[in-house]
Amino acid sequence: MTNPAIAANGLRKSYGEKTVLDGIDLRIPAGSVFALLGPNGAGKTTTVQILSTLITADGGQARVAGHDLTAAPQAVRAAIGVTGQFSAVDGLITGEENMLLMADLHHLPRREGRRVTAELLERFDLTDAAKKPASTYSGGMKRRLDIAMTLVGDPRIIFLDEPTTGLDPRSRHTMWRIIRELVTGGVTVFLTTQYLEEADQLADRIAVLHNGRIAAEGTADELKRLVPGGHVRLRFTDPAAYRAAATALPGATPDDETLALQIPSDGSQRNLRSVLDHLDTAGIEADELTVHTPDLDDVFFALTATAAVPDQPKENAR
Repeated sequence: MTNPAIAANGLRKSYGEKTVLDGIDLRIPAGSVFALLGPNGAGKTTTVQILSTLITADGGQARVAGHDLTAAPQAVRAAIGVTGQFSAVDGLITGEENMLLMADLHHLPRREGRRVTAELLERFDLTDAAKKPASTYSGGMKRRLDIAMTLVGDPRIIFLDEPTTGLDPRSRHTMWRIIRELVTGGVTVFLTTQYLEEADQLADRIAVLHNGRIAAEGTADELKRLVPGGHVRLRFTDPAAYRAAATALPGATPDDETLALQIPSDGSQRNLRSVLDHLDTAGIEADELTVHTPDLDDVFFALTATAAVPDQPKENAR
């Protein structure tokens, strides 16, 4: 992997005697979504805070957008945007005023700031509500405004710390669409989430953080194969075909009542082909074939079986 958007080696962080990060390594390619999963207290927010220069690590090295965190923190800040778990929207002013405030903080010329504000409000479907106090916005609207404010500085890397917490399913799906559009435009998204479906839907790669270490990392499919319980289920209507298949397929668990066979499988194409080859060799055709694989819930519970302590207090920053 060349020129990753984020690269970290051996990051460590402790608070007193509590070790929050115990030497984690990350390499995240540009233009991708990386999801960091973990129970409360695993260190997800601490990782975001370190990589976004909000706090310093006790050890290890990291480069973000090609810049060393320690040697060039200002260059890192110029290249990133951060949306914390709790909204940084000011409810006492309008959505448009929130956006213009961010433009001022980024030192954009007034005309440029108004242009960027108008474009982002339209992009996030907030134009009609732009003149209304942000306190009147729904949770989904506030979250969209939060991310729109993050984009004022045109960051190439965005940290989203549990961006859909508390949103209803429709608003959550809207946020997923926005995140996909950002990545299509070349933005790198570092996502922390408690929603495993969210990671499954969005992330190119997923890491599970537990007890300060990366317990596992890979694509969603790769992680699901780490957990036993996957299988191929074959159902037959012809009892003779069912019996023949039970003989032809070693390790199959029969269900005489439903004329079904369950064969252990990791869900891979190679494994499925092996099952089909056995059937073809024996001249048997199943009436129904389904592949069952563990989901990310199974992976999460298997990798984070022990309880964790609460994480450090969260902070908002951009």
